[in-house]
Amino acid sequence: MDLLKSSFKEITEAVQLKKMSAKEVTQFFLKRSEQIDKKLNSFVIMNEKAIQQAEQIDQKIAHGEVVGPLAGVPFGIKDMLCTKGLRTTAGSKILENFIPPYDSTVVKKLKNAGVVVLGKLNQDEFAMGSSNETSYFGPVKNPWDLTRVPGGSSGGSAAAQAARLTAGTIGTDTGGSIRQPASFCGIVGVKPTYGRVSRYGIIAYASSLDQAGPMVSSVEDAALCLEVICGHDQMDSTTSQKSVPPFSKNLNPNIKGMKIGLIKEFMSGGLDPDVQKTVQNAIDELKKMGAEIVEISISLTDQAVPVYYLVAASEASSNLARYDGVKYGHRAHFESLASLELDEFYSKTRGEGFGPEVQRRIMLGTYCLSSGYYDAYYNKAGQVRRLMKNQYDEAFQKCDVILSPVTTSPAFKIGDRISDPLAMYLNDIFTVSTNLAGLPGMSLPFGFSSEKLPIGIQLTSSHFDEQRMLNVALALENVSSAKGALPNV
Repeated sequence: MDLLKSSFKEITEAVQLKKMSAKEVTQFFLKRSEQIDKKLNSFVIMNEKAIQQAEQIDQKIAHGEVVGPLAGVPFGIKDMLCTKGLRTTAGSKILENFIPPYDSTVVKKLKNAGVVVLGKLNQDEFAMGSSNETSYFGPVKNPWDLTRVPGGSSGGSAAAQAARLTAGTIGTDTGGSIRQPASFCGIVGVKPTYGRVSRYGIIAYASSLDQAGPMVSSVEDAALCLEVICGHDQMDSTTSQKSVPPFSKNLNPNIKGMKIGLIKEFMSGGLDPDVQKTVQNAIDELKKMGAEIVEISISLTDQAVPVYYLVAASEASSNLARYDGVKYGHRAHFESLASLELDEFYSKTRGEGFGPEVQRRIMLGTYCLSSGYYDAYYNKAGQVRRLMKNQYDEAFQKCDVILSPVTTSPAFKIGDRISDPLAMYLNDIFTVSTNLAGLPGMSLPFGFSSEKLPIGIQLTSSHFDEQRMLNVALALENVSSAKGALPNV
């Protein structure tokens, strides 16, 4: 059995039929990570109890007990999600030694489904970044070209999955942090509808935007993972009561007669020729399958990036206020605390604990929320955000699924944009509006650039209509030149 190409279903069946033990599967991926991750830096910490978790699954099977739908499947978890007894840092010095006493709901559901947690994956600090260069633990490298970024903020998840250091990974998406790295690394990444997946135990960046989702090797694996992690959670009042469909069982690549929308504002100028060609190839294939292509307009998309950075930075400023060095996390060293002013204590602790990008966004957000500016900035951004959602609702009256680029270009070189925040922020131009409107979106590998770098295409559907989006993705995956491609690392 070739574990580098095996699906979740194939791994679980092999484990349940005792053709291969969960322990053997786990050992294979741990050994591969040990050999390859020195080049990539995708893992922050490995789980010392991974083998023990796998053995417990094997024992359950030996005793004839029921095991979950992902029994024996090893997963890497983005370091944004709390894992009981396993260090969780959000890629930041301020949480360098934080060991959570509980699992996030996503991790708990995965474990209940039989997943073995291999370790925690590198990311941009507090998920603030588009290149995985802001991590306290150093940048992650793209396995297709080690001189390039893997995308961010879930760069560790994307790189580890692309190189198959693990069978599956979980990322989080606040403004494209699953879809953009998925495109850069040639994997499938899904951001579910806001409220589909519990945020309990996920370290908060921007609470009204954050969503966790699968970063995997196929549409079928993504569908199966979504079935496991989606659903209402009493610990998160924003989760929806809607039932979760059996996505993997309902997969259907027949899209004849379906209407695929193209956002005219996304299709004009500024696109790398290879990205343009990949999107056009997808359009051509959809037409061959009998889908109808319709043009739609979301006129407020040109406001998406400024609105997103206003909302995200403001919410980050509020969420990150809790890291003060008093209760947990990094604390600056002082010779004497007796005559110390509280402001000085906070300032030094937070100055040492947070990196430059996080500090920049906290200051931006604090300014936007300050007296006299709240109405002009944060409140106004919220109003534009609502109008944008309304425009998407209208667009979905005319089409079933929207097709668009994920990024303006394939993966860029490490160091190219890190000193130019504006260029980095504009990298999110095609992804942030999906989060602002709370819609489900995904990236699917569909081609390669002239430099042999993966290029993904983005699919977006209306609220809680992941199934339709996954069906179109499956139809395109079946004809994708990038299907099953692995980097040579």
